[in-house]
Amino acid sequence: MIPRPASLLSPLRCRSMTSHSASALPAHAGATLTAANRLSTIQRHMSASASSGSSASSSTAGSASGVKRLTVFGAGLMGAGIAQVGAQNGLKIVLSDVTDQALQNGLNIITKSLSRVAKKVQPDDIEGFTKTVMSNIETTTDAAKAVEEADMVVEAIIESLKVKRDLFGFLDTKAKDSCIFATNTSSLSVTEIAEACGDDRQARFAGLHFFNPVPAMKLVEIIRTPQTSDETYNALREVTLKMGKAPVTCKDTPGFIVNRLLVPYMLEAIRMVERGDATPEDVDQAMELGAGYPMGPFKLLDFVGLDTTSYIASGWREKAEQGLISKELVEPIPMMEEMVKSGRLGRKSGKGFYE
Repeated sequence: MIPRPASLLSPLRCRSMTSHSASALPAHAGATLTAANRLSTIQRHMSASASSGSSASSSTAGSASGVKRLTVFGAGLMGAGIAQVGAQNGLKIVLSDVTDQALQNGLNIITKSLSRVAKKVQPDDIEGFTKTVMSNIETTTDAAKAVEEADMVVEAIIESLKVKRDLFGFLDTKAKDSCIFATNTSSLSVTEIAEACGDDRQARFAGLHFFNPVPAMKLVEIIRTPQTSDETYNALREVTLKMGKAPVTCKDTPGFIVNRLLVPYMLEAIRMVERGDATPEDVDQAMELGAGYPMGPFKLLDFVGLDTTSYIASGWREKAEQGLISKELVEPIPMMEEMVKSGRLGRKSGKGFYE
């Protein structure tokens, strides 16, 4: 079945520890500066946590199943959505971010979403439904405190390898030995992120890629690294099923399943127009009416952002040099790069392939 627009749009978003919008990945100087500022904030946040005297909880490595307490890092759209779905399904949630303002924003996102859910599942007591779910969520800006009792950690912060590695490296010294770590990355190597942790934790590390909006989208990609244990994989599958999701499994390969198919499809559509084979309008109509897609590749590109797509393709070219993906799939496209340079990024700039 062809996914609806939300499922097509969601894989290509960048999550920020403090952002609550589906912003573009940093493909220009302004975004790079913003990412640098966030990195600095996160580093100060972790240093403060370390100096607070919090120490690692020591426990014997036991069963990875039976996850009851879930900590989510990042209170943006993705993190808030993951926290909401976990809380709705009986998990005790700790939502953590670098500022109280970010956490309050995350709680606002959850409250608004729950009011919509309640209208369907408990219309006679919307307030009571919301209150019950929210009682399963607590917040903190203290990273060490956030993982003290966690059975599982899901990270949904900025799409930066360094920032993610710094966070997980810190948390590895604070979480109990049996705690499972998972990253919600959509474009980075899960294995490279996990390498910030010790060998034992790497066996309890995997990718857990949710799709936006999390409360509505059923799909979750579980990404196994070469080190991910069967016990960890089974626990993650158990948790996602408890959260009402439909898990699929993939090795740690660029783009996993959805993006690996979706990004080359969009890039080839641009090449068709660049060669003069067809217009964006005709390509979109062909895919919508002929293939049954909810939206054509150029409408999708404008929603996603051409800078985001360019950023992902650039990162995959590095993987292509390592033989992890075909070079032909991610060759530079002059038309797209020129559009990015001129500020034609899609909806976010007011003009892309469409106005």
